[in-house]
Amino acid sequence: MKIKDRLALYFTLVSTTVLLAVLFAVYFIFVKFLESDFYDRLNDRAFINAKLYLEADEISADSLRRVKTEYLETLNGEVVRIYDEKNKASFIKDNQQFWTNDLINRVRKAKKIRIKEGLRQTVGIFYKDNQGDFVILASAIDQSSYSRIDKLRNSMILTFIIITAGLLLSSRWIAKRILKPLDVFIGEVKKIKSSNLDFRVQETKNKDEINLLAQNFNQLMDHLEQAFILQKTFVANASHELRTPITSLLMEAEIALSQPRNAEDYQKALLSVIEDADKMNATINSLMSLAQADLELGNLQTERFRIDELLWNIQTHWNKKNNGRAQLNIDLQNLPTDGEQLTLVFNKSLLEIALNNIIGNAFKFSNQKDVYCALSTDSQYVEITIQDQGPGISAETGNRIYEPFYSAAKDNNLKGNGMGLYMAHKIITLAKGELSFTSRDQGTTFYVRFLHSF
Repeated sequence: MKIKDRLALYFTLVSTTVLLAVLFAVYFIFVKFLESDFYDRLNDRAFINAKLYLEADEISADSLRRVKTEYLETLNGEVVRIYDEKNKASFIKDNQQFWTNDLINRVRKAKKIRIKEGLRQTVGIFYKDNQGDFVILASAIDQSSYSRIDKLRNSMILTFIIITAGLLLSSRWIAKRILKPLDVFIGEVKKIKSSNLDFRVQETKNKDEINLLAQNFNQLMDHLEQAFILQKTFVANASHELRTPITSLLMEAEIALSQPRNAEDYQKALLSVIEDADKMNATINSLMSLAQADLELGNLQTERFRIDELLWNIQTHWNKKNNGRAQLNIDLQNLPTDGEQLTLVFNKSLLEIALNNIIGNAFKFSNQKDVYCALSTDSQYVEITIQDQGPGISAETGNRIYEPFYSAAKDNNLKGNGMGLYMAHKIITLAKGELSFTSRDQGTTFYVRFLHSF
């Protein structure tokens, strides 16, 4: 059963249960009211008979009977009896013993009773008079009330059926209208395939559960898309970068085994295999580093930190690592009086990796000469410049330095896997920063710029 049908059914059940309870209460109160009202009428009838027969001594019985007939409305099945001290019917022409002695004595003892026998209601009163002590019993059937109660019951049943049907239809319409965004959400989810993981469901302006579901679903799709991109990137990079060293390794082995050779030739072949294996190992490590970096970017946790403090930590690291051979010199320019203007909100570890990659390249291409780093601010930006003393970057190389696994180190007889600037560019871009560079024949300067976080 669909949610909207369950909601409509539950709402109807709850509403009809409340309605049924209200109708039952009204019906019960109405029945008791009519019953009590008829008892009062019978009680009045008993007192009227007492006044007519016991206190109007000078009027004959026939005259009293005629007055009663003319001025008192006869009730349905009405029976009135006046019993004397011996429990004998008196005054009324029909002196039949209608009630038992036990009931008459019960009235004498209780002074006043009300009883119901089937549809018949009876009132009994004990009446003292100068002629003696009497018991007056009046009984009748309230046929008109029963007729009204039947009409009321039929009207309530019809009303209950109509209201129940109306509640069921209206609640289903309301549930369908309320859950319409959910139908839209389901329809959009059905459009998502492995080929369009960048598709996102529509988020409404209403701050309800359905909108919250859409937001969480979109966040989940962000993670899934990132996971698929990581998988595709890793497979593509692995297949591209591992193909060459594996092919070279196989060729060296096949050549070595193609004919018998002396020990020196086998040694050369094994050294070549080891060299290719080292290259493949370095490539695998680079691929794992890339995958780990992408994974951290996908699960980014940010914090507030000061960029000048981060640079001091980086300077300490490199000066200790270079052991006095080359220094990382830091110059602070145009620093604000408010320290908050030097605060960034990002993953501190990732940004440190990015800056270390740039600075590490600067030392490598400068042949371990000093590297200069400057920090400056203005009204909008925090800017870091990193300047080396290397041979510079050619125009052709400059167009590719941010590509994964592209390295200009080979052209300068240096070791490198082509991952440093790629990861630095990716991290700085994720931090909503800008990474650019200028290069001359002697030296290259990288510029890292961030917007203020305050």
